[in-house]
Amino acid sequence: MTQLLSTDAVPRDQRLAYWTDMICNVYVQLGCDPVREGDTRDFEGSIRQHTLPGLDVSVVTSSPQKVMRTPGHISHSGDDYFLVSIQARGRGVVRQDGRDAVLSAGDFALYDSTRPYQLLFDESFEQIVLKLPGERLRSELRDTEALTATTVSGREGAGHLLLGMIHTLREDIDTLQPASALAVANGVQNILVAGLQTLPAARAPALSNLTAYHLARVKRRIDEQLSDPSLSVSTLATELGVSVSHIHRVFRSEPLTPSQYIWERRLEACSRDLLEPRLAGRPVADIAYGRGFNDAAHFSRAFRERFGCSPREWRQQRTQQ
Repeated sequence: MTQLLSTDAVPRDQRLAYWTDMICNVYVQLGCDPVREGDTRDFEGSIRQHTLPGLDVSVVTSSPQKVMRTPGHISHSGDDYFLVSIQARGRGVVRQDGRDAVLSAGDFALYDSTRPYQLLFDESFEQIVLKLPGERLRSELRDTEALTATTVSGREGAGHLLLGMIHTLREDIDTLQPASALAVANGVQNILVAGLQTLPAARAPALSNLTAYHLARVKRRIDEQLSDPSLSVSTLATELGVSVSHIHRVFRSEPLTPSQYIWERRLEACSRDLLEPRLAGRPVADIAYGRGFNDAAHFSRAFRERFGCSPREWRQQRTQQ
């Protein structure tokens, strides 16, 4: 789904207030001020928003401004999202956790809606903004607090790949089929994670070959048994002939515990099944039970936390594209 929002829709003296309402609706609760006192009447901005499964992509073009998410905003809304600003034109600053990320065209930075932040633009600019549920990125990265407001270059490595994918996505996003949209959304997240993992704060000691082998072995067995509601760390340990503590040790370098990893894999499998045309007639609860969930209410809560919408809303994306 795509929508275009613009300050052209209102008189000039109402544009800044309208813009603030726009960014609150598209992103999270925020405040916005012009950089210079006299800029209120001349303020202009637009947002083109695209919605993919579990990922919003928007293109922001605007006058100079200062955007703030304060403790007051956070207390009034429990929004838990990560946002990524990709600078397309002009210059921007992302400020959070005591750090400033200065962004030139091609650079990007991560910030977390659960803590205060500021976005500063002293000239007209264009940004591409990614928005994804907080739990989704925390399932892929450890210590995300150390990765916010840190510039990632888009001129090399994973950052360059991310920019290439985003620019291609801007051209083709309205023609994607649901299954393709899910694959693209997952691909964007994977490349984003790869880019963030290049930051010094994300670098963890390399696993030994033996630990990597055991970790892959446990993960493979989990994937093979997702449909079994009795699957647990204890049953895995018994089947693999190892101790529970051994499984926890091999997961020590992972962002998720073994139990969290099991639920994460189940949710990912359900997200794919809900968009599968061959399963369009199967009730949501049956899909959840088929992936090892045994409580429909728990499944719905966990799905919303992970993907930012209910299972039924997620499935509706298949008929809206």
